[in-house]
Amino acid sequence: MRDLAILTFVTLDGVMQGPGLPEEDTTGGFKHGGWAAAYWDEVMAQVKDEAMAAPYDLLLGRKTYEIFAPHFSKNGNDSAEAGMLNKATKYVATNTLTALTWQNSIPISGDIAAALVQLKEQSGPLLQVHGSWRLIQTLLANDLIDEFRLWTFPVVLGSGKRLFGRNFDRSRLKLKKSGTTSNGVVMSIYRRGG
Repeated sequence: MRDLAILTFVTLDGVMQGPGLPEEDTTGGFKHGGWAAAYWDEVMAQVKDEAMAAPYDLLLGRKTYEIFAPHFSKNGNDSAEAGMLNKATKYVATNTLTALTWQNSIPISGDIAAALVQLKEQSGPLLQVHGSWRLIQTLLANDLIDEFRLWTFPVVLGSGKRLFGRNFDRSRLKLKKSGTTSNGVVMSIYRRGG
């Protein structure tokens, strides 16, 4: 049995859409892409230490895979993070991609929730989701998330795709660890509680 954790960047008002680049996700006319850029260096150092140091496999939605794959496969193993991402098995939730060119990538299609239940029952390292809003909504709706690794940025956008919506069953979360960066980003790592 293996756990599944999400690693997500959110604003104070819960938006997780397009943190990295202006054109990352413009769905719904979203014009605030790149809202996390000013905080990036400190946050990524903390992410590396807190969420990417132990072995893990990746679980990605199609759009996140299409952003990550060309960047990390092109940069090879230039950094420890790139090396770990390249080495990890990447499970990609997609019903449209036919060729996955990033090394160690495996497509998951059809009934994604059922496939992920089977994947969690296998032995292996932690399954870690980066970004992947639509996939996270499926995980929430099917109660498949064991740990929430959230980085909350001191930014309010007012609109955009929010992490938690109607699909979350409001179960209690137990704080496992927290921390801050000097530029005001708060890390909160929660486990599902009873």
